[in-house]
Amino acid sequence: MDYLVIGEQIARLILSVTLGMIVGFEREKAHKPAGLRTHMLVCLGSCLFTLISLEFSIDPARIAAGIVAGIGFIGAGAILAERDRVVGITTAASLWVTAAIGLAVGVGDYILAVTASLLTLLILFSRAIFKKPG
Repeated sequence: MDYLVIGEQIARLILSVTLGMIVGFEREKAHKPAGLRTHMLVCLGSCLFTLISLEFSIDPARIAAGIVAGIGFIGAGAILAERDRVVGITTAASLWVTAAIGLAVGVGDYILAVTASLLTLLILFSRAIFKKPG
């Protein structure tokens, strides 16, 4: 294996962790069960699965489908039904989009991944702006 390729793969893994950290920061700040580390791990795992699929010529679409299915289980664990409301849907959605960000980094679409991360952070922080009174 070429050292240049190894270096790029390591850079992709580091970028995925960084972008997962950006998204997870808000969830951590909001004291949600899936916070900083969970989002970092989801983004890293998605990127790693994508890199492996590219390395071994496995159909990336199949890997992406598997990532989405796996994240569904994690997301379901973040959603809780309480007596009068359902909580955790936003956290589940942030985990879902974090997996997509990791996948984008894995295929080398850095601009898409960074843009999605910033938009996700903006959406998550918008809660404070559009918070319902009372």
